[in-house]
Amino acid sequence: MRIGIFVSETWGPASALDEIRDRTRHAEAMGFASAWVPYLPWSLDALTSMQAAGEVTEAIEIGSAVIPTYFFHPLALARQTATTQAAIGRPIHLGIGCSNPAVVAMHGLPFDRPARHVREYLEVLEAAMQTGAKPAGEREQAGFVQFEGEFFALGSIYGTPAVRPPGSILVGALGPHMLRVAGTCSDGVIATWSDEGAIEREIVPPVRAAARAAGRSDPRIAGVVAVAIVPRARTADVRAAAQAEFAFYEQSMPYQRVVQASDAEAIGEICVIGDEEEVARRLRGFRDAGMTDFLAAPFAVEGADWNSTAEKLARIEL
Repeated sequence: MRIGIFVSETWGPASALDEIRDRTRHAEAMGFASAWVPYLPWSLDALTSMQAAGEVTEAIEIGSAVIPTYFFHPLALARQTATTQAAIGRPIHLGIGCSNPAVVAMHGLPFDRPARHVREYLEVLEAAMQTGAKPAGEREQAGFVQFEGEFFALGSIYGTPAVRPPGSILVGALGPHMLRVAGTCSDGVIATWSDEGAIEREIVPPVRAAARAAGRSDPRIAGVVAVAIVPRARTADVRAAAQAEFAFYEQSMPYQRVVQASDAEAIGEICVIGDEEEVARRLRGFRDAGMTDFLAAPFAVEGADWNSTAEKLARIEL
């Protein structure tokens, strides 16, 4: 299992670009496999943040977790992805997802048949990336993308200079229909608020089965988990703080479903909180459950900020 870390704030105040650059440089120097940015109502644009992170580093993987599909046309996102990759000189890892009904409704958009929407979105995205910089003839500057579905019906000129496929496309998924889409049509899944039991029972089996049925290679199973590394004596207090911070997810779909499917009795217990020994034990549990990419989202509390948690997490050996 590879360990990645969010370099843009996920729970607290939004990160400025300079903070994202600094954190990504530190993450690469500390040996993290990947650096991730969210797309949140209070955050910077994810693709711009990924470009900022990639321009100050050399090899660390850069990813998004996750960009809402309802807010971006797939042809536009394909172009932004290609442009970002050209700017940093290496592939990015594109995490996309339908978000949730409340966030989509805030933007005045209908949240209709999300699994079907994401399936079609992925098909258009793949068609655009395959067309990319393949001109239709000697005089043409672009190819042509055509698609006819329930959500997308298009016939469009499309081209991007120096296009290259992304490192991977992952789907934020928790429910059975979306997990099937992730396995069938993408390179894997990004699950949030899923403990070891939920990963093993609810996430891994349907994604792997769908990937096998579609003839795809073994999928990446990534999970976003809040992490705070603190002295053992403070564990209970920090877990209580996490419970107070995140309790509303227990009543919010689709997170409610996966929290109920977890072994943990409350969302604060899903968070990875404790000293280095306890965090190492939890990480081994996620690995054994089938997770391939642990995406740590540092939870800042008194005595544990992004830097201290990142430095201690980087030293843990599995």
